[in-house]
Amino acid sequence: MIDKKLLMKRFSRNSRTYDKYANVQKIMAKELIKSIDKEKYDKEINILEIGCGTGYLTKQLCMIFPNAKITAVDLAPGMIEVAKEKLKGKSVTFLCGDIEEISLKGNYDIIVSNATFQWVNHFEEVIKRLLRFLREDGILTFSTFGNRTFQELHNSYNQVKEQLGLDCFRPLGQSFFSFETLYHLCERSLPFSFLCNFEIKGKQMLEYEYFPSVRDFLISIKKIGASNSNKANAYLPPTFFKELLHFYDKNYREVKGVRATYHCMYISIHYARTEDQ
Repeated sequence: MIDKKLLMKRFSRNSRTYDKYANVQKIMAKELIKSIDKEKYDKEINILEIGCGTGYLTKQLCMIFPNAKITAVDLAPGMIEVAKEKLKGKSVTFLCGDIEEISLKGNYDIIVSNATFQWVNHFEEVIKRLLRFLREDGILTFSTFGNRTFQELHNSYNQVKEQLGLDCFRPLGQSFFSFETLYHLCERSLPFSFLCNFEIKGKQMLEYEYFPSVRDFLISIKKIGASNSNKANAYLPPTFFKELLHFYDKNYREVKGVRATYHCMYISIHYARTEDQ
């Protein structure tokens, strides 16, 4: 389970360094924008953004949909503070809260979320809830991280654990869905109705970042507030951590530097009402 209070503190504490290090999240935001039919929504519309962070995607939405009313939600007050500074004078209403608990009002033409749903504890319930606020002919589109994210780190951790004969350590960090599981959970979240038609589209991509050292990679995770926020964390003794760094560097260093994989997954759910029978 994700410790939401710890998550909130970490994201707020690192809100001023987030944009410097969140390179993959910016790539994912641009991919999300591609999934939205801009001409179709070229009018006064309502947009709900879940996990707005520092407002990178929010700013793109303001430029693409200048007549839209945007409601931007984030768990961390520090993130919202930065986003407000970026978006002064824009038609954006900010709400600070947990999307699994916060009260929502109205209906939306577009519900969008970038690199956020890996932080929810009850994914299916979140999707079901958001679909209830989606207008006819609206779209719910989101990105999240998949199970191959940081595969180099997880493989290094498991290999060193085996080499040292240690089997009592917990898995390192939280686990992410595979693309197949994510797609299936979305299908299972759709409300059953003969009058409603939901179309799901999805895709997955691998993005890579390269760092001078493994420590630099780990620092980059910390600087965006995305370090492990599970209630049960794995404690790494100094000797184990040293071996982990050595194994990672030895096995995953390329010409560009030490590699880190990001498994980026994208889902769009379009809601269309069928003709009356």
